[in-house]
Amino acid sequence: MILLHGLFSSAQVNWVKYGTAARLAEAGFECLMPDLRAHGQSAAPQDPAAYPRDVLARDLEALVAHLGLTDYDLVGFSLGARTATRGVLAGLAPRRLVLAGMGLEGLAGWSRRRDFFLDVLDRFGTIPRGDPAYFAQAFLKTMALDHDALRLLLGTNADTDPAELAALTMPTLVLCGAEDTDNGNPDRLVDALPHARRAVIPGGHMSCVTEPAMGLALADFLGAAY
Repeated sequence: MILLHGLFSSAQVNWVKYGTAARLAEAGFECLMPDLRAHGQSAAPQDPAAYPRDVLARDLEALVAHLGLTDYDLVGFSLGARTATRGVLAGLAPRRLVLAGMGLEGLAGWSRRRDFFLDVLDRFGTIPRGDPAYFAQAFLKTMALDHDALRLLLGTNADTDPAELAALTMPTLVLCGAEDTDNGNPDRLVDALPHARRAVIPGGHMSCVTEPAMGLALADFLGAAY
């Protein structure tokens, strides 16, 4: 399976640190966990030409082609879920799909989320506790990321028309923390997908990836007949 991490994060933080990848490996899965462009150990170029529209989906397509993958599952959390969706719309065909930390508005209304994170970068280091952007700032402080590259990356994602989601015909799990509405309404996303169901684990958007329930829910969905 391919596991795609969230914005400002990395494969190490999202999937390894809290044991999710280990639980999936114990369940018999081979986990491929790339760091997205401008994140983790991946390059963070500052040339605007390195950030065309849907560049992360293009990177994902290139990875699948390079490895010759034809029989794989695709899991994305938050930005990773958005990347997975755009990759499938571009022609990728995973067996099963997991969109974690995602609601319909996080796909259809990306421009609003983009502006939120651009504001975090603009006010970085000055955002007070109690501000809605405070916890995003706090998390970003823990990651050694190039803010100029992130700003370029944030401009590459496009809104997804809900009608386009009819093309995601593979079995799909919408997996969110019980307190997570950062990317909109997960039930509306389930309703927009032709073959989807929802799973709920403890936590909010930033804390649910720390929960053992994340790996258990993924293993349960991906290891069972749909």
